[in-house]
Amino acid sequence: MMSIRDHSAVYGDLLDVLAEGANAKRLLAFRLSERLQARLDNLLEKNREGTLTNEEVAELDAYEHFEHLVRLLKARELQK
Repeated sequence: MMSIRDHSAVYGDLLDVLAEGANAKRLLAFRLSERLQARLDNLLEKNREGTLTNEEVAELDAYEHFEHLVRLLKARELQK
């Protein structure tokens, strides 16, 4: 099984390319839209309550992977 650190290595080259071509200010200010943030908040609440369906677990997992990638990209930008 691949750990989070392994994912960072896998995404490294892609993060470099994206960070090189990105507008730093826009990238660092990136946030989910209000609609997507509301959905994520709903999923997180259901997760705390233990009421997520299998489909919602997969959806929350996708949000977590996306957030991790965005954090890595922002960190890469800040290192430049």
